[in-house]
Amino acid sequence: MEASLPSLSLLLILLAAGWGSRVITTAWATSPGGCVLVQGIADCTGRWLSSVPGNLQDDTEELLLDDNTIQVLANASLLSYHRLRHLSLPKNRLELIEPGTFLRSQGLHTLSLADNLLFTNYSLTASALSALPALKALNLAGNSLTEGMVSVLIWNLSSLESLSVARNIIMRLDSSVFANLTQLLELNLEKNYIFEIDKAFEGLQRLQRLNLAYNYLPCIVEFGLTQLRVLNVSNNIIEWFLALESDDLFELEVLDLSHNHLLFFPLLPRQSKLHSLLLKDNKMSFYQRLPNGTSLVDVTVQFLLIDGNSTSVTTVSLWDEVCHSNLSSLRLLDMSQNQVWYLPEDFLAQMPSLTHLKLNQNCLETFHLLEGDPLAMLMELDLSQNRLVELGVEADAKDILPNLQLFNLSANRLRALPPAVFTYTRKITTVDLSHNQVDLCPQPAVMSKAESPSCVDIRGVETLTHLSLASCGLQGLGGQAFQGTSLTHLDLSNNHQVLSGDLRWLQDIALTLQVLSLRNTSLSSTVVDFSALSSLVCLDLSGNSLTVFPTSLGGLNLQSLDLRHNSLSALPADVAQTPLVKSLREVYLSRNPYNCCTLGWWDSLQWVEGLHVPDGQEVTCSYASHTWTPRMLPEPIVQSCRWQMANRALLYLVLALPTCLTLLVAFVIVFLTFKQKLLQMVKSRCGMSGPY
Repeated sequence: MEASLPSLSLLLILLAAGWGSRVITTAWATSPGGCVLVQGIADCTGRWLSSVPGNLQDDTEELLLDDNTIQVLANASLLSYHRLRHLSLPKNRLELIEPGTFLRSQGLHTLSLADNLLFTNYSLTASALSALPALKALNLAGNSLTEGMVSVLIWNLSSLESLSVARNIIMRLDSSVFANLTQLLELNLEKNYIFEIDKAFEGLQRLQRLNLAYNYLPCIVEFGLTQLRVLNVSNNIIEWFLALESDDLFELEVLDLSHNHLLFFPLLPRQSKLHSLLLKDNKMSFYQRLPNGTSLVDVTVQFLLIDGNSTSVTTVSLWDEVCHSNLSSLRLLDMSQNQVWYLPEDFLAQMPSLTHLKLNQNCLETFHLLEGDPLAMLMELDLSQNRLVELGVEADAKDILPNLQLFNLSANRLRALPPAVFTYTRKITTVDLSHNQVDLCPQPAVMSKAESPSCVDIRGVETLTHLSLASCGLQGLGGQAFQGTSLTHLDLSNNHQVLSGDLRWLQDIALTLQVLSLRNTSLSSTVVDFSALSSLVCLDLSGNSLTVFPTSLGGLNLQSLDLRHNSLSALPADVAQTPLVKSLREVYLSRNPYNCCTLGWWDSLQWVEGLHVPDGQEVTCSYASHTWTPRMLPEPIVQSCRWQMANRALLYLVLALPTCLTLLVAFVIVFLTFKQKLLQMVKSRCGMSGPY
């Protein structure tokens, strides 16, 4: 019995191994044609196949044939795969699908034929597609199809719910193209040449997502697709967007009009569920008044609409269209990169749910923050790259933007901000004041209401973690400017006089600061001591005048260090043994005049595990007025450097030896000359007479 136990154990192990191998084979196998089979999915991507493999499993439900060389899907291609539900054939050379190809694939739900050559035999291919009564999704993108070809290809596919004909050569759409697609939910027409649409979508009563981006539409008037939820008409040449003047409830949630030629704020549906309105990169402005003070309140525009033999005139005020639109559900408004120089009165009052407002890259000169303003929900406000000289705040206002977290004021003309403007935000985490001529308040401000501060006071803003003061012309910081904050990221780059002797003004955030940029701040090797910044993980010292590696960095646990564009001739020889290098994950070292004969530090860094030098290919050193890369340093130069180092040591020895010999000879002469007297002196002072 005891002797049989090892045999029984071995048998169990072999049975377990055999069972496991069968399970793995079922889940993951390889067909003779090189396709990977995984639980009903056959992945034949990129196998240089010229036809559909016929040796796959009969129960295959998903067949991926992307990136092959198939030109024709023959009638017998899919006979073996009667359970096929998903067929993918993008990036082949497909010119023809024979009419009987799908006769045994009645359950096919998804078919992708993108990036092929279906324009060559589209009528025969249409016959093949008509045999798919259950097809839900069809991708015909990138097949050089015209609108007529598309109409023929999809004519009998009334079951379609998703259709993509992107990247074709469609120019004009009318009511006949999609007439039979009564179940369509999603339609992608991007990157065609569409310049005219004539009632093409009116029969698509279930359509929810429509993508017309990257076409040549000049305008959209009488928009009336009430069931549509997402409309993307970005990257066209649209100058006008006018929704149908109706009190019907539109389901529209997302409208993307970015990268067009809009001249005016769009005339939106009166009743909608719109939560995202994207108007970036247009030519939009408001015209209720002009910069010279001229009022245009009563100015209107008349549109002449011609429909066949009937003509109608629509009169629109340049501003009233916004007032009549219900924007109470709007959460994101992006009006960046336009020509807006002011916001009409009560413009933002229409948007009480707004959480993200982007007005960057406009022409705004003032912006007023009012207590009790409807922007109580606002979390992000971007006013960067404008012409702001003033940020207005109501007197005694104590409830300004209570939910604001990100405030971007960079690249304006600000010299100061209202006192305590950040105190009442309560949730502010990120402030960008870069590229403004502002100073931080160095002393507690005790001012009357009539006085205006000449600095920005961030003291006591406990939630503030990210602050950018790059290119602000700071003349030095002091007086505990960061007291009461919890800054983790601080950017002081491009302030040439910000460093005044030391970094004691960072003492209030020394334990929280993790990322510090001192790029291009005229930093020299003897100015600052970084040892107190114990939490620092990322430090940018590029673009300065460092001639010696700051020894105070050796004890920090940095993960990223940037030393580019300095005057370093070498790093310490033992730099690889410091705690700094043991924690570093990346270090930038290029654009320094390193000495080719003192590259021992560079060699040692190459052996540090986990350390990456992203600009390692750009690191160079100098030798005899020539520049070399350490990795391509010629052997003669290496040998010459070794001789120089050896000769230098020998020179020091030769210089020191005569001096030592001279001192020794002088000592001997003095000792021999005064030997008798020295012995008598020692004997008389230190000893007593005794017998010899």
